[in-house]
Amino acid sequence: MQNMTEETNKKHQAALLWKLSRGSRALYAVAFASMLMAVACNFMTPQLIRYLVDSVSGAPVERMPIVSSLVALAGLAPETVAQRGNMARVVMLVIAVSAFGGIFNLTYRRSLVMGAEGLVKRLRDRLYSHIQRLPYSWHITIQTGDIVQRCTSDVEIVRSFVSNQLIEIVRAISLAVFAYCILFSMNVPMAAASLAFLPIVFVYSFIFLRDTSIRFLAADEAEGQLLAIAQENFSGVRVVRAFGRERYEADRFASQNQLYAELWMKLGKMLSTYWAAGDMLTGLQMIAICVTGIYQASRGGITIGEFMVFLTYNAMIIWPVRGLGRVLAEAGKTFVSLGRLEEIFNSPTESDPESALDAPIAGDIEFDHVSFAYENAPILRDVSFTVSEGTTLGILGATGSGKTTVAHLLCRLYDLGEGEGEIRIGGVDIRRLKRSLVRKSVGIVLQEPFLYSRTIAENVASLSKHYSLEQIKEAASISQVDDAIEQFAHNYDTLVGERGVTLSGGQKQRVAIARTILKAPPIMIFDDSLSAVDTETDSRIRAALRDRVRGVTTIIISHRITSISGADKIIVMENGRIIEMGSPAELETFGGVYGRILDTQRLVVDETDEGGDRT
Repeated sequence: MQNMTEETNKKHQAALLWKLSRGSRALYAVAFASMLMAVACNFMTPQLIRYLVDSVSGAPVERMPIVSSLVALAGLAPETVAQRGNMARVVMLVIAVSAFGGIFNLTYRRSLVMGAEGLVKRLRDRLYSHIQRLPYSWHITIQTGDIVQRCTSDVEIVRSFVSNQLIEIVRAISLAVFAYCILFSMNVPMAAASLAFLPIVFVYSFIFLRDTSIRFLAADEAEGQLLAIAQENFSGVRVVRAFGRERYEADRFASQNQLYAELWMKLGKMLSTYWAAGDMLTGLQMIAICVTGIYQASRGGITIGEFMVFLTYNAMIIWPVRGLGRVLAEAGKTFVSLGRLEEIFNSPTESDPESALDAPIAGDIEFDHVSFAYENAPILRDVSFTVSEGTTLGILGATGSGKTTVAHLLCRLYDLGEGEGEIRIGGVDIRRLKRSLVRKSVGIVLQEPFLYSRTIAENVASLSKHYSLEQIKEAASISQVDDAIEQFAHNYDTLVGERGVTLSGGQKQRVAIARTILKAPPIMIFDDSLSAVDTETDSRIRAALRDRVRGVTTIIISHRITSISGADKIIVMENGRIIEMGSPAELETFGGVYGRILDTQRLVVDETDEGGDRT
């Protein structure tokens, strides 16, 4: 059953490779045809040399029809070949055949490279495009290092195979077929001696292929883990330094690196064993040919020219046949890599039904008895509320209460299943709207925003290329980050570094807010995106949003009451449920959870102010 599964998987992977080859097939056809012509020319050269040697030595010449045709084309009669002037013409004929072989070889190499690079480009484009369309739930379950490893190392292995190993398999088989057809027509005992070791080499190569594939898969997965650890450490360097975790992280990396090295050392031992055995088989084959040739020559069964042809052909095919094991091993690695890439391609992408609406979004936001669980872990439980168009909703709750899930569902990062309620905008279930439309219409600013390794201006205007500097500055002014930007040496042309590492937490949040404001969506969500901003700046940002960004439906998620105190309505969440709902004044009068949090935060502010006065 397992063998059938492996065979089915290889068929799927071969089908994937065939599909990707569309657009390069003509180039591959030219490459294969040119390769066969080059092989034919390579085999013709020893026959011409044999013809010349046997003619000079006076031995009986058994002429192949094509050799006779070439000699006749050169204007030579068989009995005149041994003459000095005519020998030069035969030599020129050998050079001409070799030159044609070189031209065919050049054509085959160039066509192969062009076809292979085109195939791999389509693979990269398709892979990147597919990953871009995979759902958010897929991305949060797959390690970034593993994705990078598949998109780089595995793609590179496929590139190496389609540009080298694939045609080498055909070339090795073609060489063997050409050679043994000619050798058996010349001398059956000598050809049999040369062929005797070939089945052993093939069987050994296939056994080697099977074992190598298994070990390479383990090494490939270990490399993905190694890259994941490195990526985590590079991205979280500040956390590592802040908590003094350098030694621990170095040991963790060293441990995984040791495992990775051991797997490749085991693979290296297999390779060395294979090549050593190959050397032994090659030596035995050469001994068999020489012994048989000496025996045949002593009895007059072979001429000097024929013996030279056998040695030449054997040298021509021995390395490709020996290398067939290596090529098959690379093929095994390629099928492993294709399997890992196929896992990505088989992951279902986000899609919209044909009936999905693409009309502009407007109207009230309604959560109607929404329940949601992720991997069987309940997150929201029967949540219902309405946000009137153009108003502001504040969401307050402890960590894990489901606040962020509300934002993710509204952006359609997750979709509700059957029986999990409805989310409507303007009375339309958002599942009936195109995802792209929903995400263009809903701007979200996260607590830990992502910034690109570009300038501040490019980060603010990253959603479109058509924003002017004046528009960028206007958005920065609303988010209260313009003064900080002007203090940098290069102002808006300042590079922020990877993930915005050169900016403070509050500055990164305000740049992300400016980016969303510049997008000007009809719905804005601020998911605890003012947590790194002081209360005074927080107040100024909210005031600027009210005064200068009008008609926008706003949802502010926060654990700080001052951030949501200006909202038209507030909901308080706990364990995935709404436990309180109303205006700030109503909730303060009610005296529930909101009132207790408000009193606590006021007390903290008062104590801070008193402490500041004492100093």
